[in-house]
Amino acid sequence: MPQEIERKFLIKGEFRAQAYSSVRIMQGYLSSVPERAVRVRICGEQGFITVKGKSDVSGLTRYEWEKEIPVDEARELLQLCEPGVIDKIRYFVCVGEHLFEVDEFYGENEGLVLAEVELSAEDEFFELPDWLGEEVTGDLRYYNAMLSRHPYREWNSREE
Repeated sequence: MPQEIERKFLIKGEFRAQAYSSVRIMQGYLSSVPERAVRVRICGEQGFITVKGKSDVSGLTRYEWEKEIPVDEARELLQLCEPGVIDKIRYFVCVGEHLFEVDEFYGENEGLVLAEVELSAEDEFFELPDWLGEEVTGDLRYYNAMLSRHPYREWNSREE
């Protein structure tokens, strides 16, 4: 069974100058129940459908299955998604042996910038760039499926 192991961090500094590429991403959820999320994504000019299972106790590991689909089909499926489409730019930044994907959110999640790094093992070592802030791995508020239902602007303004 394919597994995704990743850690998530807030951003506290400037990372864009280190990015070698970026892409606009629009994604929505056909299903976002706690046991599974079924996501439709347009990433540049490519379409994808992804199924993610529930995270383990640590929040680091979960089942993930993804298949590329024609971008026109992804656009059609986005029309069927639950309310709360995610709009973001993803920056790709290499740090040491690892790739960090840094998402800058727009729309209802504007102001949120998150970095993710995928690992091959939960205890794998990776370099921490100086622009990484607080680790939020396992914090359900920062899952894209949750951000589509409870946008950053809403919960951030209540916490200030």
